[in-house]
Amino acid sequence: MGTAEFLIIALVAAALALGYLSIYPKVAGNNFNKISMCDLVCSAFVFTLVGTQYWGSGYEFSLFLFSTNWFWFTLIIYALIEIPLAIWYFKKYGVAINGEE
Repeated sequence: MGTAEFLIIALVAAALALGYLSIYPKVAGNNFNKISMCDLVCSAFVFTLVGTQYWGSGYEFSLFLFSTNWFWFTLIIYALIEIPLAIWYFKKYGVAINGEE
C-alpha cells in the first residue's frame, strides 16, 4: 500500500469518526432517516474529495488481493470502516430501523 491508499483511509476514517462521534448524535440522534441523510452528505463529501484528486488519473489502488480504481477502493474502505461504526452507533443510541427496536 502506498501513500495514496493511506490518505484515503485516513480521510474516510476521519470523516466517519467526526460524523458518528460528534455530528450524528447532535443532528440525527436515533432517527434512522436523519442518520441516512447525514451519511449521504458525508459519503458525498468523501467521494468528491477523492474523485477530484484521482478521477481519470489511471492510478491503481491496492486492496491486498487485487488492484482497483479510486472509486471502488474508496467504496470498499468506506464500507469496511462504516459498518462497525454504524452497528456500534445503532446499539448505543437505540436506533430503530423501520419502526422496530
